[in-house]
Amino acid sequence: MKQSTRRQLAGVALFAVVAVAASLILSPQRLLEEIAHLSNHPVEFGLALLVLYLVRPLFAWPISPISALVGYVLGLEYGVPVALVGATLTTIPPFLFARHAGTSGGGLFARLNDAGRRFIDVTGATRGVLAARLSPLPADPVSYGAGFSGVSLRAYVVGTFLGEIPWVFVEVLAGASMRTLSTAGLGAGVEVLVGSFAVAVLLLAGPAYRHVRAGQPS
Repeated sequence: MKQSTRRQLAGVALFAVVAVAASLILSPQRLLEEIAHLSNHPVEFGLALLVLYLVRPLFAWPISPISALVGYVLGLEYGVPVALVGATLTTIPPFLFARHAGTSGGGLFARLNDAGRRFIDVTGATRGVLAARLSPLPADPVSYGAGFSGVSLRAYVVGTFLGEIPWVFVEVLAGASMRTLSTAGLGAGVEVLVGSFAVAVLLLAGPAYRHVRAGQPS
């Protein structure tokens, strides 16, 4: 194994250890509860929410509890747009990190860059990111994957914003339902998620078929 690859693997392992340790020390549940107490102070709540979205990637916390918190505090009407912007914003730092590492580093990162570019060559940048976001994949691996693939920031933001819509809607709906002690609409949320996965499959079906056909001998 090349020295650059060993260094990169060591760096990834160290980041994972730090993220896990930070998650254990800084309980996201307790932090979300503290921020929820600021619901009667809109400015303080907004600033705390912004900071939470910005630092979330450092601790590898999922986005869904934050979206649910936004739904609990703001309700469905205002919570969806706020949580959608926040979900898009919080995925940009890992994307930019991976994009820089994929183009400037060698070894493992260079191989990830090559593999990602081949995938994007088949699907297209925006379509590939959109399909990945619509599918039930964790947010951060998709962000790193898009970065290593060399996707432009514009294509990444558009694909992420559109692809996060069904997930954010369901998560905000869950938070708003907890506020009203109601389960109405949660069944529809499951249908939204199933539908989003079906759309992801359809988005990839055409490019995948054309790619396979192009590789067959005439």
